[in-house]
Amino acid sequence: MKTRGFFKKAFYLYYDGFRQMTLGRTLWLIILIKLFVIFAVLKLFFFPDFIGTRAKVGGEADFVNSQLEQRMP
Repeated sequence: MKTRGFFKKAFYLYYDGFRQMTLGRTLWLIILIKLFVIFAVLKLFFFPDFIGTRAKVGGEADFVNSQLEQRMP
């Protein structure tokens, strides 16, 4: 029962803090936009699905294993 009270107090601490923010909301919006750009846009254009295009369906693990064996000295 004590942990339930702890989580409730922690929730209301953050809830009240975020509710009273003015400048912080703008900063959080900027952070979320930057995270979207990093994870969505950059992955889409700069990190293609290398394994999916070169390995057979269901044989991804074998493809990775063969690539690791070739690169290990």
